Amino acid sequence: MNDDSSAQRFATRVIHGGQRPDPLTGAVMPPIYATSTYVQSSPGVHQGYDYSRSRNPTRDALQAAVANLEGAGAGFAFASGMAASSTVLELLDAGSHIVAMHDLYGGSYRLLENVRKRSAGHSVSFVDLTETAALEAAIRPTTRLVWVETPTNPLLRVADIAALAEVAHAAGALLVVDNTFASPYLQQPLLLGADVVVHSTTKYLGGHSDVVGGALVARDPELAERLAFHQNAMGAVSGPFDAWLTLRGIKTLGVRMDRHCSNARAVAEALRAHPGVTEVLWPGFFDHDGHSVAVKQMRDFGGMVSFRVAGGEQKALDVCARTKVFILGESLGGVESLIEHPGRMTHASVAGSELEVPGDLVRLSVGIESVDDLVSDVLQALE
Repeated sequence: MNDDSSAQRFATRVIHGGQRPDPLTGAVMPPIYATSTYVQSSPGVHQGYDYSRSRNPTRDALQAAVANLEGAGAGFAFASGMAASSTVLELLDAGSHIVAMHDLYGGSYRLLENVRKRSAGHSVSFVDLTETAALEAAIRPTTRLVWVETPTNPLLRVADIAALAEVAHAAGALLVVDNTFASPYLQQPLLLGADVVVHSTTKYLGGHSDVVGGALVARDPELAERLAFHQNAMGAVSGPFDAWLTLRGIKTLGVRMDRHCSNARAVAEALRAHPGVTEVLWPGFFDHDGHSVAVKQMRDFGGMVSFRVAGGEQKALDVCARTKVFILGESLGGVESLIEHPGRMTHASVAGSELEVPGDLVRLSVGIESVDDLVSDVLQALE
């Protein structure tokens, strides 16, 4: 696993990175600047803020913090992860070709397949980006963007970010990595060659299931300038209270992720030993197809576990209905454990498509509760 000297530095940066005490009052936490407009000393002359869609000090603090954690110069905060994703796609000219991972969040598929094809004339190829050769084969003269999740949602495949970046850049395309499942604590795609990182900050960064948000981080100043233009022009920005809640959540990211990962390992191992489970999908297992890549580019293997059950879809639905500690609900990354049936819930939009997920699949977002309670809960739900 990637566990170099940056681990200790991250533990400090997650508390202080990109932030400083309020210069006016000395407040340790950035204040919530609940204002829409700002006084100007004369027309066009102000203190860097004129209207909160363009800039807001609380949002600036969040943006600086997320950029710091991803090791990049510029971050941008949005009202949701999908708002962030939509803004990335504004970098492309009409008619551009996109290569996307064939296993990805249902909302991302819906955006690419059902919105952007119609609104911007984009063409999209969904391929297995765990194979670099598959990307090479999918590249066209009009390819301008490669979109990958790693680990993927919900099958937890792992793609080699550095290898994909090399192929994408050789073709003149941007590599965009959705880093939501890993979080910056476990994986930093920009340092591996990605151009833009996407987060649903609703998930691990916020961490408490109490705020919806999204973020983009870019390493190239020119690219960051273009994203800043589109953020302001499109206007799907996070509000100051949402930004403040996300900042509060970020401060415990490191300690939460350690617990998420250790709990997920125990749950995955217990599931693997159960006769009613036909397959456990978790990159920490040595025989996982992406394990060697995960070891190379991740600090640990994450808090997400998916598994398939004997008995088909009805059995999977029964398991989801029987848990007592794991809460049946969409989303992930909060301190509480969640269970869901992707085929009926988060990935219903891909039903009937080439991306349809197995009906016998169950997805867990393993929280930070007592690990014994979590293991007991999934095992009793399988009986």
